[in-house]
Amino acid sequence: MASRWIPRGFARDVVIVVIGLAAAWLSLQAAFGTQNPFYVVSSGSMVPELEVFDILVVNGNTGLEEVEIGDIIVFDRPSDRERVIVHRVVAIVDDDPRTLRTRGDANPSSIPGTDFPITADEYIGQVVYAIPHVGYITRILTPPVNYIIIAIIVGVMVFRHVYGKRERAGGGEEEAGRGADEPRGADEPRGADEPRGADEPRGADEPRGADEPRGSGAGRSPRRGATESAQAPQRKPA
Repeated sequence: MASRWIPRGFARDVVIVVIGLAAAWLSLQAAFGTQNPFYVVSSGSMVPELEVFDILVVNGNTGLEEVEIGDIIVFDRPSDRERVIVHRVVAIVDDDPRTLRTRGDANPSSIPGTDFPITADEYIGQVVYAIPHVGYITRILTPPVNYIIIAIIVGVMVFRHVYGKRERAGGGEEEAGRGADEPRGADEPRGADEPRGADEPRGADEPRGADEPRGSGAGRSPRRGATESAQAPQRKPA
């Protein structure tokens, strides 16, 4: 019988992985409102704010009319649209139609054909996150795998941030005490003013209250030799 070179179910697993990656990628596109929500910085025009190989997370759901001076945006170069630029908005040239002028933080001035005019046709989205140096992954992996890995890294960072805040908030709370309906442990002592339940046995050294009825020997005088031998089993002292 010929040996199997491919394990049983391998093709099915490959299909599941491919479908999962495709679904993840489509979900990212829908969440960030752009065909490509991740970009890698390839020049030093935005140093020191952005370094080469930083990963940028871009939100295309932020419309051009919402962008303000000081925001960092990603856009196609106006002169030929053959290169994607990431620069800071330095001026709103016109409101009808909305037109912006940008400049790289490391550049002395805006470059015509590169930094302006930026309209809705060139605009891609606003930079919302920058992840330092993760862009080195793009040297060894190709889309969309590299973007999926980057998305996982972003997700882990967000999860740790949210979980860390919840953990710090929960750590500051101290237990206020046992509730009214919460049972006491077997070895847990009762407070001085805490009443004993109806079915709770009294300890060996615990005195009986003035209004607490006796056991089966109630009403008998100690002189007749009556004892409380019918008491419930004694608990171990706390």
